Amino acid sequence: MCEGVLFSQLQEKDVINICDGQNLGNITDLVLDLKGGLIMTIVVEEGGRCFSFLSKTQGYFIPWCAIKKIGEDIILIEVEHIEKLLRPLD
Repeated sequence: MCEGVLFSQLQEKDVINICDGQNLGNITDLVLDLKGGLIMTIVVEEGGRCFSFLSKTQGYFIPWCAIKKIGEDIILIEVEHIEKLLRPLD
């Protein structure tokens, strides 16, 4: 049987960059490959969801391949220069 996880469960987990220990926040969106049926990118809104009502400006667009481990409470990613993945949210 295929092991799966709900998107809502992923959203509850903190995303931690193992390169610098930074807690980026929680996943707010996904970029999907519709032809292949795969997750290409996770999106973590800069500043977290609690500030989204003030201004929805930028997010970290983290490639799925950067995910090293999905645990009970956290998602570990490995990105050397996380600031390069910061882009405007539409």
